[in-house]
Amino acid sequence: MGKVEDERAFFSEGWIEPPRTAPKKATAAEKPHYHGHRDRLRERFVAGGPDALPDYELLELLLFRLIPRVDTKPIAKALIARFGSLAEVLGAPAPLLEEVKGIGPTVATDLKVIAATAQRMARGEVRGREVLSNWTQLLDYCRSAMAFEAREQFRVLFLDKKNGLIADEVQQTGTVDHTPVYPREVVKRALELSASAVILVHNHPSGDPTPSRADIEMTKQIIDTAKPLGIAVHDHIIIGRKSNASMKGLLLI
Repeated sequence: MGKVEDERAFFSEGWIEPPRTAPKKATAAEKPHYHGHRDRLRERFVAGGPDALPDYELLELLLFRLIPRVDTKPIAKALIARFGSLAEVLGAPAPLLEEVKGIGPTVATDLKVIAATAQRMARGEVRGREVLSNWTQLLDYCRSAMAFEAREQFRVLFLDKKNGLIADEVQQTGTVDHTPVYPREVVKRALELSASAVILVHNHPSGDPTPSRADIEMTKQIIDTAKPLGIAVHDHIIIGRKSNASMKGLLLI
């Protein structure tokens, strides 16, 4: 009977419709929680410069533009946890970057563009200048270009009579622990560029820049081939992930 009475009441003249909850008035969409964080991070960067931010927060600033509608803090932290530092993130191969959740092919490519831009800037600091008097800048450039490569690279910096940089060329790319180097090819290229001196540089993907016996012997072969033609070998620098080694500084050449 209860149901029948309810239905009669519904159709009666005295029926009063129960109040309904008024729909909430539409308001401006609230900003996601990370928007305020982004604003604060930008303000800290502007006020204190890049040194005011740790690596993962500087990386966040980069990711803001690359991934505009996502909380990038956990992604930045995951990248640093995987690769170790901002420099190592930018130096990592794109396929490895894409293994981190939140990083797709487009973002990985954008990060590599940023890395290439940084390397170009570093190269601009040493090109055409007297390299031996700007040794720190030279090492910074070599580290940005090679320290995080997965395979060994052997590159040569060709210098003019004033030790200004004429060209920087990768001569060979090898495996994770070996690069074939041909002394005559190095000297031939120096003659083509009218270089008066060279600085040899290669990286150790293992991270340890200690010269191997093969490194030392190869360097001496290049010196012996270049010297009769008036081309000096100023140094052979080995780049590791955290440090570097100079064969001249170690009195090995």
